[in-house]
Amino acid sequence: MPKMTFIERDGTRKDVDAPLGLSVLEIAHKHGVDIEGACEGSLACSTCHVVVDPAWYGKLAEATEDEEDMLDLAFDLQETSRLGCQIIMTEALDGLVVKLPSATRNALG
Repeated sequence: MPKMTFIERDGTRKDVDAPLGLSVLEIAHKHGVDIEGACEGSLACSTCHVVVDPAWYGKLAEATEDEEDMLDLAFDLQETSRLGCQIIMTEALDGLVVKLPSATRNALG
């Protein structure tokens, strides 16, 4: 089974199983990683914002315009920022590394 690594807010690395077809948000929730996902993956918030390791960023499918619009609302936006609900695990992403931002901004709250 593919694996991925979350780097939590305190810098702790958490290596987890990453089933094919699940989003990074779903994988995080399955393994108790602290990503909110207030809109439950419906692309209506930025609370599942993650910073993708630069070595992996180019391997992701390009962000849609809707995702880009939501990212504009994210706290601490980085050059390799993406929404976890929009990154779907594939064999090509086996080993993916994402970092949680220092905070999130929940406009739905």
